[in-house]
This record gives sequence, C-alpha cells and structure tokens, in this order.
Amino acid sequence: MVSLRMLKQTLIEATQAGAQQLLHYFDKDFQVSNKEGVNNLVTEADHASEKVILEHIRTVYPDHFILTEETGAIATASSYKWIIDPIDGTVNFANGIPICCVSIGIEKEGTLIMGAVYNPFMNEFFFAEKGQGATLNGKPVHVSDQQDVIKSCLVTGFPYTYLDSVNGPLQVFERFIRKGIPVRRLGSAAIDLCWVACGRFDGFYEHKLQAWDSAAGFLMVEEAGGRVTDFEGNGYSPYQPHLLATNGRIHDEMLDIIHNRKSL
Repeated sequence: MVSLRMLKQTLIEATQAGAQQLLHYFDKDFQVSNKEGVNNLVTEADHASEKVILEHIRTVYPDHFILTEETGAIATASSYKWIIDPIDGTVNFANGIPICCVSIGIEKEGTLIMGAVYNPFMNEFFFAEKGQGATLNGKPVHVSDQQDVIKSCLVTGFPYTYLDSVNGPLQVFERFIRKGIPVRRLGSAAIDLCWVACGRFDGFYEHKLQAWDSAAGFLMVEEAGGRVTDFEGNGYSPYQPHLLATNGRIHDEMLDIIHNRKSL
C-alpha cells in the first residue's frame, strides 16, 4: 500500500531535484534543439532535469506509470501515474527569462491527487493535495474574489501554430484587449495556473495544452477554491487541449465570451 506521506515526500524531493538542474544550467551555454513544430524547443537542461526526477521517483516507486514530456509514456499496470514537465516554459528558459518551473502531478486511478510546481528563480514552491488545499511555500493560498470579467486580470498562452478556427486564440484575445482588460502571456501554463490559485490572476484560458502542462496546476486551482473546465464547461481532463481556470466567480461569463455568446 502506498503511503500518502511517502508519496508527498518523494514528489517534493523529485521536484526540488529537477529545479536544481534549472539553476545549474540557467543563463549558461547549453545545447538547444528543436522538436517537431515551430519553437518547440528542448534543452540540455530539460533532459538533465527529467533524468534526476525519474531517478528520485523510480528509486522509491519502480513500478509506477510515468508520463513525461521528453521521454513520453513509461507504461506499467500501476494505478499511480506521475505526469512530469521537467521544464515548463522552455522557451523562456532558453532565452534567460526566469519564468519557468518544474511541474509534476500524480494521478491515482485517473484522478489527480497531488501536484507540485516549483519556480526556483522566484523561490515559489506550490503544492496541492486533493481535499487538503493548496499552498505556496507552506502557506495556504486562495483564488481571488473578483466578480466581473471587465475588472479582471487574465492570463493566456498561444500555440506556435495558429489554426483559423472559430473562437480561436487571436479572436478570443481580441475580445478582451479591445475592452481594455489586461491579458498577460507568461509562457508557462503551470505558473499561470498557480498564479490563478494564489489570486494574482482571476482567470486563465488556453486553446492547446498537453497533460504535463496542466496536471499539477489545475489541481492547484481547484484546491485553492477555483474552478477548472474545458471550453464547454465540462469537468477538466488534462488529456484534452482546452482549459479555462478561474476563481469560479467569473467562470460562466468567461465561457460566454470565449464562445462569443456575450459581448463585454
């Protein structure tokens, strides 16, 4: 039987170990290559971070299922799955921009039960456990109490390839910024979600995410009292691309604006 205490300790230690690699390589000369697609970078630091994270996990849980951005799926029959982004915000990292992090979520039988997101450059360690709330450096965090989208501070991300789809990234972005709503673009979905969880942003939406981008962060928002869905308002799964995370109070209005059912 897996102890939640040991699971948490392993998660924290693995996240911290990965972050040490970010600190080691940051703003130095390292190898950068491009995966399929435009600006889909992977660096020497991504691989180094992933390596030490996997070593920490497999030392304690050699039979657990692992899904990681660089290696992919290491499938087992275990009911536990670790979903790992060794550097979320790789483009930022490669350009010396310290808005990046290690993000690790843990599923049990398909349900996210723990998540950790650590930006060592800002010394911000976010942690969430299902039913136990979310914390930043050990202190509880909560979403904002903003009631209206027009008064909100939002954050989003853009895919590097644009599809001419109805209500696509540029169309939705334009609806907000033409009304003077501040919409930021940090370049790290995991940090975006954590900053919704701690009330810095009132809402975050993105059209195309992978499981490792959002697994830990979406649990953070829910445990901080927020709401996370797909663009239809259904319960969120990290295995589909669309995500809307808010303080809950502006959620339905955000959905209406995304689908152009309401004008600001």
